[in-house]
Amino acid sequence: MNEVLQGLLEGARLLVTLDADLVEISLRSLQVSLTALLIASVIAFPLGTLLALQRFRFRRTVIAVLNALMGLPPVVVGLIVYLLLSRSGPFGVLGLLFTPTAMIIAQVIIITPLIASITHQAMRELWAEYHDLLISLNTTKRQRMWTLIRDGRRALLTAALAGFGRAIGEVGAIMIVGGNIDHATRVLTTAIALETGKGDFALALGLGFVLILLAILVNIAIHALSRTETSGRW
Repeated sequence: MNEVLQGLLEGARLLVTLDADLVEISLRSLQVSLTALLIASVIAFPLGTLLALQRFRFRRTVIAVLNALMGLPPVVVGLIVYLLLSRSGPFGVLGLLFTPTAMIIAQVIIITPLIASITHQAMRELWAEYHDLLISLNTTKRQRMWTLIRDGRRALLTAALAGFGRAIGEVGAIMIVGGNIDHATRVLTTAIALETGKGDFALALGLGFVLILLAILVNIAIHALSRTETSGRW
């Protein structure tokens, strides 16, 4: 109990004093996770919506694979990305291993199936509601997709928040491809793992407290933005 209290106090002290290392690590965590979220959303939103609209051969197989990839172990993703970006790998010439870019790539692979799957479920229900209207208006496929994405943006927000929550808390994959290098690729989760391994539980708990606070603040900010944008319609 004393360690927990000490950890919370340490986290509060780091926040109040705006500790330089903490600010650097926190900003890098947000940079990596938000960038991965943006890229994954650009891929997953249209993909999930298309799967809800379009009927094609092997569609159910694609959906099943997508759902299965939601449970893909992050360390396996990290290993695959590591092999691809290593010197002996096909993309080793790019020199991306042990950089924030490699961490972003790993996180995109991890969260894209999650966001796409949630998007598909939400868009499928919305399409059932809008189907007759959009068909009667003789809309194109692109217009139907845009209508569903626009009117289902709250559901898409939920999918994005789920993806962000998984990205910001990821440690296994980014530890492998990022290397947890100080002042280069160290983020909150890898810093917590490092401090725990060193036996500095107070600092680890403090960093965990900061990680939770960051996740809450980002969620509040996105929800506030959503309410502002949709107040006229909802």
